[in-house]
Amino acid sequence: MYGLIDEEAYSKIVKAGKIASRIRKYALSKVKPGIRVYDFCEDIERKIVDEGGKPAFPCNISINNVAAHYTPYVGDSSTVPEESVVKIDIGVHVDGYIADTAVTVSFNPKYDDLLLAVETALERAVETIRPGIRVSRIGEVIEKAIKSYGYKPIRNLSGHSIERYNLHSGVSIPNTPDIFNLSRISPGHVYAIEPFGTNGVGYVVEGSEAFIYSLIKEKKVKNELAKKLVNEVKRKYDGLPFAERWLRSIVNERPTLVSVLRELVKSKILHKYPVLLEASGGVVAQFEHTVLVLEREVIVTTL
Repeated sequence: MYGLIDEEAYSKIVKAGKIASRIRKYALSKVKPGIRVYDFCEDIERKIVDEGGKPAFPCNISINNVAAHYTPYVGDSSTVPEESVVKIDIGVHVDGYIADTAVTVSFNPKYDDLLLAVETALERAVETIRPGIRVSRIGEVIEKAIKSYGYKPIRNLSGHSIERYNLHSGVSIPNTPDIFNLSRISPGHVYAIEPFGTNGVGYVVEGSEAFIYSLIKEKKVKNELAKKLVNEVKRKYDGLPFAERWLRSIVNERPTLVSVLRELVKSKILHKYPVLLEASGGVVAQFEHTVLVLEREVIVTTL
């Protein structure tokens, strides 16, 4: 036993973290201006499987003012622009035990300090986290670090607790002090710490598009194609987020696929994750680690 985590769970949590760490480093070695984002994300997801894990969510590649939730869609021909700031968010699971990690790379030296601010905030947060501490205290540390470089944390994005097959399991880890969040860090739990910083106003809004979904509740549907999609999602992803493009073997015509997915969202069978944009168009940086909090130590699984 490892505190409140049994040996099997501990082993799989740590394994997922090690795979995620290797994949993050691999992603950094591959991303560059001009690459097609579709090919990049597909490569990352294949590599996760090759390393002995499965994607816990689609590979996110969010560029410049896009803060989160961008994954390529079927037919996406977009490429990484010159002089861009690129966030890569990767999730790995081993038998449902999840590691979540992210890194930002800048191809413009103008934004080096922004990246340093957010990476420093993550380091400070990891140093601070321990059993019993208020999550608001972690937000305070993150905000102080980012502001010390002259940037703003994004106040409506946060880290989160993680449970088996549950990426966002209820506890939010804020990126600013939140006196109304009375939650405390508990031993025997896993948390993703993910500061976001920007040279903008420090707030994100939902874009009009979504390319990532998750199953909320299985219901009877009359449409045979919708029924087939729901069965596939339930069988393969077990409540974890999935990409629109992961269903291309069932529906290879994107307009039809999008139409069915929208209908399932409308019926509250699926939840969609809209692309998130910095409200003022500011450039966003993100860094993230997953930590396993035990009674006497904190293990950063994704180092």
